[in-house]
Amino acid sequence: MRRTDLTNQTFGRLKVISYSHTTKDGRAMWLCNCSCGNQKITSSKDLKRGTVQSCGCLRKEVVSKRQKTHGLSESRLYYIWSTMKRRCETAKSEKARKDYLERGITVCKEWHDFSIFQKWALNNGYSENLTIDRINNNGNYCPENCRWVNQKTQQNNKRSNVRLTYNNKTQTIAQWADELGMKYNTLDERLRKGWSVKRALTTPVMCKRG
Repeated sequence: MRRTDLTNQTFGRLKVISYSHTTKDGRAMWLCNCSCGNQKITSSKDLKRGTVQSCGCLRKEVVSKRQKTHGLSESRLYYIWSTMKRRCETAKSEKARKDYLERGITVCKEWHDFSIFQKWALNNGYSENLTIDRINNNGNYCPENCRWVNQKTQQNNKRSNVRLTYNNKTQTIAQWADELGMKYNTLDERLRKGWSVKRALTTPVMCKRG
C-alpha cells in the first residue's frame, strides 16, 4: 500500500522531516522536529488526527499551567477574589443578595481576570492581614473605589454603622470613642439611654472608686 508523503508538512508543533520506518502492524512512522527543538517519531495516523501535536512539551505546559492555577486557588488572595465575585454575581444567602445583588454592586470587567486583580492588589498594598474595602460603600468593586485596610477600618466603613456629627465632624461611634479615649461600650450605652450627641461626647467618664 502506497503511503502519503508527509515530508515538510506541519502538524501542531511538529514538522515532518522524513520517513522513519513502518511498524510490524503496518503503520508508517515519521521523524519530526518539534518547535521546542526536540525530535519525535510518530505515526501518520496520530499526526493527521491531531492525537500527537508535539514531542510532549505541549502536555507538560498544560499540566504546569493547571498546577499553577490550582496553587493560586488555594491562596488567600484568590479566596478574596472569588468571594468578591460570588457575593456580587451568584450570592445565595438572603443577606448577600440584599447587600450586593439587589443594590446593584458589581465587579468591574477587568477584575474578572484574576491575574489583573492580583497585579492591582500587589501594587496597592495588599498583605495577609488586610482585607479589600470599597471606599464608597455604594460603589462597585473596581480600582478607583477599592483599597486594602485592616478589620477596624473596614468595620468603620460599614453601611450599618451609626455616624455621629458634632462640631461639623462626622465619624462612627468607634472613631469618636478612639478620638476621645473612651470605651466604645460607654459611648454606645449613653446614646442608647437617649443622651444627645453633644452630651454623650463631652461628658467626662467618671472613674469608679476602689
